[in-house]
Amino acid sequence: MRNRLQAMLDAGRDDALLRFGLGNACLQAGDADAAALHLAAATRHDPDYSAAWKLLGKAFLALGREHEAEAAWRSGLDAAARRGDVQLTKEMSVFLRRIERGRQG
Repeated sequence: MRNRLQAMLDAGRDDALLRFGLGNACLQAGDADAAALHLAAATRHDPDYSAAWKLLGKAFLALGREHEAEAAWRSGLDAAARRGDVQLTKEMSVFLRRIERGRQG
């Protein structure tokens, strides 16, 4: 899957959905660096793509970049609110609470 998506990108297609799929495939393969690159591109293509913000935060967290993860999830909450995406709002709120609890502990 990842190779097929990368081939599409290499052939000149570049949009939010492709970058999201590629970022997700990279994250599932344990390549958080590449995932963060593609997911950040997805959010640049579509700043309201709340699912991309959610995964971008996960990629940053996997890289130990907690502050960037927090910033991504906060942007994701804004995007989810604009889109009315209640489920992603709940998920990212949970992730943010975990970070806040980690700082308190």
